[in-house]
This record gives sequence, structure tokens and C-alpha cells, in this order.
Amino acid sequence: MYSFEPTEEQRMLIDAVHRYAEKDLQPAARDAEEENALPANLIEKGWELGVLQASIPEAYGGFGEHSTVTGVLAAEEMAWGDLAASLAVMAPAAFVLPILFGGTEAQKETWIPPVIEAEWKPFVAAFIEPDFDFTPMEMRTLANKGKTGYSLNGVKAYVPYADQAQAFLVFANLEHKTEAFILPADTKGITVGEREKLLGVQALPLFRLALDDVLVPLEARVGGEEGADMSRSIASAQVTVAAMAVGMSRAALEYTIPYAKEREVWGKPIAQKQSIAFMLAEMAIEIEAIRMQVWEAAWKLDHDKEDAAKSAYLGLTGASDMAMRVTDCAVQVLGGHGYIREHPVELWMRNGRGIPVFAGLAMV
Repeated sequence: MYSFEPTEEQRMLIDAVHRYAEKDLQPAARDAEEENALPANLIEKGWELGVLQASIPEAYGGFGEHSTVTGVLAAEEMAWGDLAASLAVMAPAAFVLPILFGGTEAQKETWIPPVIEAEWKPFVAAFIEPDFDFTPMEMRTLANKGKTGYSLNGVKAYVPYADQAQAFLVFANLEHKTEAFILPADTKGITVGEREKLLGVQALPLFRLALDDVLVPLEARVGGEEGADMSRSIASAQVTVAAMAVGMSRAALEYTIPYAKEREVWGKPIAQKQSIAFMLAEMAIEIEAIRMQVWEAAWKLDHDKEDAAKSAYLGLTGASDMAMRVTDCAVQVLGGHGYIREHPVELWMRNGRGIPVFAGLAMV
């Protein structure tokens, strides 16, 4: 059975990530949102924490073994600081981990070390599609097999740093099965569109990516000739964003409680009003409930449990609803101040609205 208590090593990582989130991410979040850009040194400092590197075996340039539980603990803590920056720091993991999970030995040796060595570099995944009924198991981006390789056609949305990317991991439908393909950024037929204009995470550069008869060799398919089961990668992406939703919602609650204790109406703190007190209690209950669900899903992934993918999906679904309710309640508790950009709750609410569609931007 899984434990609800982090190990000593996990606790050290949580503390390190929290210091980064508190001292670097939260103070920079508002300016980054207003300027539509994340400082490169901010991303690099988060990268130097080594969250991804600790998940990669030494044979491929890392210094640890993969643990989804450890990853979600780090993702939660980082998103407590800022969601956009967290997605940026962890974006290369969505390129690397599917290769680690299902790639051939040659693919692992070729593609993993260049990503994780030295500084942060824009190796990213092209996962999400611009369809209201998008589902990871039924991609509309199609891959057709030929004699010497594959032809890819389709459109991807929310591709981070696509304009700077060195390579893409493109998820596509091959004979009614979701597969992944490794594409250098200069591959003919790839067109990077204009930057997406979104409700939230405006500091994170996200782009459309068009694939028009993109030809790739047979060895570009993750897993080689036999391909690879992408269900673990998809589930990992889902628990990652669910964990980030928990972290962001925690930040909203922790900001709201002191405000409610200090803000007085008719001579009494509003925290003493039953409606506010009940709202704060419900926010805390929802956060902790989803947190346990995410931890359980991560544990199941680490132990190859049969229902791990189901647990990951339910975790993301629950986290999506929770984040929206908690951040909306935070705005309500602050009243008119909640609608003012002087306070971060309106940013958390806008970011929370995107949780259901952000799975695939990062992975642990």
C-alpha cells in the first residue's frame, strides 16, 4: 500500500521546490503575466532543481530512477508558486518521458541526454488538439505508414515554445492507436502558427502547430516498428496537471484565509461569518480530497496497477472541478478586491479555468 508520508528525500525536494516557488515564482508571476513572458533566468533556476534529471537513469545522463509520486509532489509545490512558470520548467519532460517509457534503446541514447544535460532547452510535446471534443485516445492528427516512413497530417494546439523548439514529440493516430513520433523542428511540412491568446497562463508562450504531409523515417516512431503504449504517458500527463491544480488551489486558500481574518465588516472579521467560514472549510476539504486522489493515481502508475489510467483520469477530472470552485471562492471571499489585479486570486481563477485542457503540456 502507498504511504501518505513523503520520504526524507522527497521532503528535501519538496522544501527546495517550495523555496523556489516562494522566493522566485510568486513574486515574478504578476509581472510575467502582464508582460506575456517568463524571464529565462526564472525558468533556468527551476530547471536546476533537477526534478526531471532525478527521474532519468544514469545511463541516459540523469541521476535517479523515475517516480511519479515524487514528480507530483514537486509539480504541486512548483505550481503553488505559479502555474505558467511550472508548465514552462517541466515542458521538456513531456518530450523525454514517453521516450523513456517506451522508446527503443537507440532512441533513448540519442534523444534523452541532449535534453537533460546542461541548461533548459525547448524540446517539447505537441499533444493537445484544437477540438472541443478532443480526447487523447482518439487523436485527429493522423499518421499513415509508407514503405520508408510515416506521413503526418493535422493541427496541434497549445504547443509550448514551438517557435524556439529544437524538436517535437508529436502524438498522432496510427491505425486507431495513439502513437508518438520524434520530429526535429526543421522537418519539412511543419508550420508554427501565431501565438495563442488565452484567458490564463499568458506568460507561457503557446502556439498552433500545423503538420502538412510531414514525412518522417520509420525510426522516428517511439518504440520503433512495434510502437509503444502511450497510456502511461497520457496518465502521467493527467496526474501532473492535477497535481499542479492542487498546488495552485492551495495557494489560493492560503492567501484567502489571512485576508478573511483581517478584513472587517461592521466591526468583525469576515472569517467569523458563517457563510465565509463554511466556504473556507469546503475549499480546504476539496483540496485535500483531490490531493489524496492524485497521490493514489501516481502510486498506481509507479506500481503498474491495472486501473492506474482510470485513476489518473478521475484525478484530473476532479482536480479540474476543484480548482475552478476553490479559485472562484477565493475571488468571492475577497469581494470587490478579488476582481482587482492587485490581488493574485483573479489570476488563479483564470488559470484554473484551463486545467481541464492543459494535460499534455508537462509530465512527471
